[in-house]
Amino acid sequence: MTPKRWTLVVVCAATAMLMLDIAVVNTALSRIAEDLDSGLGGLQWVVDAYTLALASTVLTAGSLADRFGRRRLFSAGLVVFTLSSAACAAATDIVFLDAARAVQGIGAAVMFAVSLAILANAFPDAKERAGALAAYGATIGGTFALGPLVGGALTSGLDWQWIFLINLPLGAFCLWVTRTYVTESRDPRAPRVDWLGQATLAAGLFLLVFGFLCGNEDGWGSTTIVASLSAAAALLVAFVAVESRVKEPMLPLKLFRNSSFTGAQIAAAAISATFFAVFLYTTLYLQQVLGMSPIEAGLAYLPATVVIFFVSGATANRARRCRRG
Repeated sequence: MTPKRWTLVVVCAATAMLMLDIAVVNTALSRIAEDLDSGLGGLQWVVDAYTLALASTVLTAGSLADRFGRRRLFSAGLVVFTLSSAACAAATDIVFLDAARAVQGIGAAVMFAVSLAILANAFPDAKERAGALAAYGATIGGTFALGPLVGGALTSGLDWQWIFLINLPLGAFCLWVTRTYVTESRDPRAPRVDWLGQATLAAGLFLLVFGFLCGNEDGWGSTTIVASLSAAAALLVAFVAVESRVKEPMLPLKLFRNSSFTGAQIAAAAISATFFAVFLYTTLYLQQVLGMSPIEAGLAYLPATVVIFFVSGATANRARRCRRG
C-alpha cells in the first residue's frame, strides 16, 4: 500500500482503539466491581476519569501537535495510551484503575486531536480527503456499535483485564505504522499554547464531575458539594472570560456565531449527556439485577448499536456527496 493508505489505516485503527475504550468498559463494570471490591462511586470514575481527561486536554493537544509536529505527538499519544492500558490491566484496586484510566484518556486526547490533521496532510486532494473522512466517520460509528459486544465477549470468554490487554498489540502495530509511513507535518502559523485556558477548563470540569458524582452520597447541600459546584461554575466562567480576552484562545468563541457549528455542539452534548451516560447504569442493571452475563449484556445493546452503525455510515456518505456537490 501507499504511505497515504497506511496513514488512513493507522488513523482509523488508533481512533477505533480509543473510541472502543469508551464503549467496551461498560459491559465489564460488574466483573470489575466484583474483582476489585468497588462500589458505584469507583465504577463511575472508571468511565469518567477517561472521558474527563480526554475532553479537558484535547484542545491543548491539538495546539501542541501543530507546534511540535503531528506525527511526533501522535506517536507520543500512542505510547501513553498503550502503556496506560497495560497499567489498567495490572490494576489490583479501583483507585489505581481510575488513575490509569485518566492517563489513558490523556493519550487518547492526543491521538484524537491529531488524527484529522494527519489525514488532511496525507490527502490534500479534496475528493480523496472526503473519502478518507467518510472512512474515519464510519470507523467511529462502527466502533461504538461493536464496543459493548466486544467488551462482553472478552469479559465472558477471558476476563475484564483483556479489554485493556487487547490494546497492547494494536498500539504496537499503530506505533510501527506511524513511525514508518506517516509524514511529519506542522502548522507554520501555530498559535501559542493557551495554558491559562487549559488550567481553568480542566479544573472546572473536574470539580463539576466530582460534584455530580459525589452529590448523592455526600448530600447535595453538603459543604463539599456546594463548594465543588460553586468553584466549578466560577472556573468555567473564568474559562469563557479567558477565551474572550486571550490573543490566541484554545477555543475561539467566535466559532459559536456559526449556527451550524453551535447546533452540532449542542446535539453532541445532548447525546453524550443522555444516550452514552445511561450505558453505565443500564449495564449494571442488566448484570446485577437481571443476572445477565457480560456477553448477554453486550447482545442486549446490539439493536441500538446496529442503528448507530448504519446511521454513521449514511451520515458519512451524505457528507461526502455534499463535499462533491
